[in-house]
Order: sequence, then structure tokens, then C-alpha cells
Amino acid sequence: MNTVEPEVADVVLIGGGIMSATLGAMISTLEPQWHIVLVERASDIATESSGPWNNAGTGHSGYCELNYMPDPEDGTAPGQIAAQFQLSRRWWAHLVQQGLLDPATFVHGTPHMDVVFGDHDVAYLRRRFETLSADPLFADLEFSDDPATIAAWAPLVMAGRDPAQPIAATRHPGGTDVDFGALTRGLTRIITSNGGEVRLGHEVRRLRQDPDGTWLVGGRRTGSHNRFQLRARHVFVGAGGFALRLLQRAHVPEVRGYGVLPVGAAFLRCAQPDVVAQHDAKVYGQAAIGAPPMSVPHLDKRVVDGKGYLMFGPYATFSTKLLKGGRLTDFFTTLRWHNLHVLAAAALQSLTLVRYLIGELLTPLSGKIKQLQRFYPEADPGDWELIPAGQRAQLVTPDPKRVGVLQSGTELVTSADGTIAGLLGASPGASTAVPIMLGLLQRCFPERWAASWQSRMNDAVAPRDTAALLSL
Repeated sequence: MNTVEPEVADVVLIGGGIMSATLGAMISTLEPQWHIVLVERASDIATESSGPWNNAGTGHSGYCELNYMPDPEDGTAPGQIAAQFQLSRRWWAHLVQQGLLDPATFVHGTPHMDVVFGDHDVAYLRRRFETLSADPLFADLEFSDDPATIAAWAPLVMAGRDPAQPIAATRHPGGTDVDFGALTRGLTRIITSNGGEVRLGHEVRRLRQDPDGTWLVGGRRTGSHNRFQLRARHVFVGAGGFALRLLQRAHVPEVRGYGVLPVGAAFLRCAQPDVVAQHDAKVYGQAAIGAPPMSVPHLDKRVVDGKGYLMFGPYATFSTKLLKGGRLTDFFTTLRWHNLHVLAAAALQSLTLVRYLIGELLTPLSGKIKQLQRFYPEADPGDWELIPAGQRAQLVTPDPKRVGVLQSGTELVTSADGTIAGLLGASPGASTAVPIMLGLLQRCFPERWAASWQSRMNDAVAPRDTAALLSL
């Protein structure tokens, strides 16, 4: 067994996904002389939730995600998400202007649509459209209950459909399909071009803060007994499902009582060029009655490595792994005496989720195809394959009234002294990475933020023609 003296870094980023890459690129452009080290347990970056086949690739902007707006009279949540995604687009466009990113590699203009069936959901969608149309961020949103118009927007959705079925749709032309894996690789190149390092096959197992306030980051190299140690002034834990476990090991009191519940997903994927060519949209629907918001089905155009695909799902899966490449014991390593009752309370309040998961696990492939054919009536099962997607660690937080609450979004956790931070939760995480990391810079580096970083980042996310710069 080898032991080494710790190497010194200014910032250590744990996890090779979109969050660490975003933060690292920001800091490396603000302080290019800082030594940044990104460590990733896998043999490549973006192998977990940021990988293109581990998420739907939707640039979450509130245009089509009905689960963000259960009340058609309240457009607060979609408006907030739209504003956050605008910041992400602006920062990407800024990096494109600087010659640091190539938009063709990671983002493609793809209209965002909703399609709903039945009188009840049609009435809901119409009212949602009326509410959002008053917000300038949704000025280009269109509504139609005319089958011919919807057929022009999404031919596969209407071909072979019963003409008597009540149907309505909304469409926003400004939607995007994002390959977050390619974006992660582009951002990490910014880090390394400024002297930072990306170390693959490095699994972090220990985090300890010493009396001088610095952090000792220790672990082993994958597939060997060789150990490594890094010492840093600041640490960010962007390790997806492993983030809570690492923050617990670091004894960060801010995560006391927090827990996670693992939920996996699978998608149907089609690579037939003649089918793919007929669908140029991300079409979201309404979750079935009693199903959780995360189960909203969608038929998506995807572009990965320059090739077009269609994806439909998600279909829930279950595993006690917290990462796709994790271990079956992962979930149990997060259990503590102070979060057991929180997790139990959240589970009891989420029986619909439990029933949904059981139903999904019992549904054969033929049943999954039937769900696809509700969106695409003439879908040929032979054109589609079922592929595994990523693992989500749904965050559960303590609550004074409900004891434990299952959270649907993301939460940034920072220590009181600002030297360590981590991101917990799931969707719409990747799409809102930029505003999340701007918040982290402000909270963890308050003096530098006030002195110069704020004005420089304000310039980087200032309004600009993102559509033109990103070639949308």
C-alpha cells in the first residue's frame, strides 16, 4: 500500500459531471493562476447523469414541463426556470464569443411541445397557455387544438390517431436539445487550458478539515491499492448520487437529517433515419393520474455526436445504487440515526411513488411500447430498443411539520465557513448549472465576489443574442 504526501491545490472538484465542469470553468476564467484539480472515479468524464444517454437532453426552460405548473393559474415556477436557463444560455454564448466553446458540439435548436388528450387536460393546457402568454419569456408560445396544425408540428404524434379524440398542443420554437456530456467535455477543456488537471480513476473516500481550515481529500486509484491525497482551500462535491455520502463523511452539519432515495430510469431509443427525420421536437405530455411528476412521458428528438435519434420515456427502474456505475450497498451507506425517521416519513407520504415504481417494474416491454404508441400511434416496436439511463438520488430533507419531504429539484449546500459545498438532488439540475454555480461563488467566495467577480460574471451573463451565437 502506497502513501503519499498531499498535493496542494486551490480548488478540488469531486465528480466529472456538468456541475463540477461549470464551476471549474468559471473559476479558471476568473482566476487562471489558481490550481484546480478535478477528480473522477470513472475512466472518463460525464459517464453518469451528464452522459447523453443518461438524461433526456432537454434544455429545461419551462416551455413544456407540465410538472412545474400543476396549477394552470400559477406560472411562477416555469418563469423562474426560464429565467435560470436564460443565464445558462448567455454564459455558454459568452464562452462561444471567447472562442472557448463550439456550439455545434453540444446544443441544437429543437422546439418544445406539450400534447395532451381528453377534455380535462385540453382545458388545463389552454389555461396554462393563457397564463404563460402574459410573461415575456413565453412570448413565442403557441397553442392549438386543431389536429392539422398539431400534425404540422409533430407528424408522428398525429399519424393514425382517432380524429374524434380531444387533443391540444403548445409549441415554443426556442427550445433546445443539449448534449450535456459534450458540454462537460468542452468546459473541462477550459479548465485544463488554464493549467488545471482532470484526474480519472480517482475515487474519493475521505474528506477531513484540518485546524487551519484546509481540506484533506483522500482516496484510492480505481483498480489498485494506490492511494492519493490532495489538500485544498476549497472543495466542491459534484458527485451526483454520492454527494450526500461524501458530505456526511466530511461531517458537514448542514446535511444533518438529509437523506436520498434512489430512482433509476430507462428510455426507448430509435435510430432509424426515416423515422427520426419525421420528428423535430421534444413533445411532453401529462403524467397519468396518481403518477409522480418525474414520470411525465416525452418523445424527444436527440442529437448525439452529430447523429439524430428519437427517445421516449422515462420508465422508472429501481436499484439501491446511487450511481449507474455504483454498488448495491450505496443507499445503505447514507443511512444515519438522524435521517432514518426523515426517510421513513417521506416514504409514507409518497405511496403513489411507491405504487408507480412497482407498476413500472412489473410492466413488460410490450406495455412500454403501448405507452409509446399513445404518443406515436404507428410506432413499430422493431424500430426501438430499451436502454438504461442514469440513476437519480432524490433528495429528502427534514421538515418541522411533515418530518421528511421528498424534494423534486436541486439544493446547494455550503458549510458555514464556505470552504466546502455540494449539490444534492436531480432535475432540472444540468440546465440550471450556471445560476447554481453563480450562487456558489457568491456564498463561498464573498470577498472576491464583491471585489471583482460579480461585475465580471454579470458581464458574462449579460443579455445577448444567444440564438445567433449558439446557432439555434
